[in-house]
Amino acid sequence: MSEAHGGEQAGWLCGFSVLCCLTLACSYVGSLYVWKSELPRDHPTVIKRRFTSVLIVSSLSPLFICVWKQLTGIKTDASLLYLMGFRFEGIISATILPLLLTMILFLGPLVQLSLDCPWDFLDGLKVALDPRFWLLCVTDMRWLRNQVIAPLTEELVFRACMLPMLVPCTGPGTAIFTCPLFFGVAHFHHVIEQLRFRQATVISIFLSAAFQFSYTAVFGAYTAFIFIRTGHLVGPVLCHSFCNYIGFPAIFTALDHPHRAIVLLFYILGVTLFFLLLYPMTDPTLYGDIPICHLLEKGSTGYGSLCS
Repeated sequence: MSEAHGGEQAGWLCGFSVLCCLTLACSYVGSLYVWKSELPRDHPTVIKRRFTSVLIVSSLSPLFICVWKQLTGIKTDASLLYLMGFRFEGIISATILPLLLTMILFLGPLVQLSLDCPWDFLDGLKVALDPRFWLLCVTDMRWLRNQVIAPLTEELVFRACMLPMLVPCTGPGTAIFTCPLFFGVAHFHHVIEQLRFRQATVISIFLSAAFQFSYTAVFGAYTAFIFIRTGHLVGPVLCHSFCNYIGFPAIFTALDHPHRAIVLLFYILGVTLFFLLLYPMTDPTLYGDIPICHLLEKGSTGYGSLCS
């Protein structure tokens, strides 16, 4: 009888956790369409309105965890902000190491960009240190969306709020691969706009959407891994911003590059080093006590090696 009751409790917890995550994902995407407009998504007016919407949804998203905790009876000593990755312990490591690890993964594309860049290192450094360059960036609505607002709000909603609700049900390992599904599906809303403005054929739009879903799901699993291993939100946000800047690696361009041997060597080297350093550079001992792991009992089958 007790086993049956325990199964019912587990089923209720998982069902309600998934429902909360689905509602949160739909709220985030739905907020983009509360404004009626005939303008494309990259128009500054549309971007500003959507900033307002997603910032409101993101600021209210912690309420989902509060309601979830109340209705499921999940107990933890960690505060809500700690569970969401807002903490100072290990902040320096959490800021530097995940971003460095991601840059290692993209070593090939970075070398490719540097070889194609018309500036030398000193010229690039002068531009990077020029306040006028950053003033142009922060006044560019698309730059703000891609490098600041989207990484911050998406990681807050799809990682910091969803993972604490999924981990007690699925364990950290399964949560890493479950959470990105909401993230990937959320990006299907681009199909609506592409069809609306006839930006390509129907088949090419859906093929592009399927590819984007796959890419964002893999990327979401990676940032979910970082969030659970480090217990910080800053790492996923910075990695998200960096990946938005670099974009998907131009592998076919690399095959036709004048310095193809060098570029491909760094592609292979980057991926190899990434997998060798993935666990050492995200070792939880570098980041202090991991709050999200408090949602699991130590030694339980769901605890796994991700939290230790």
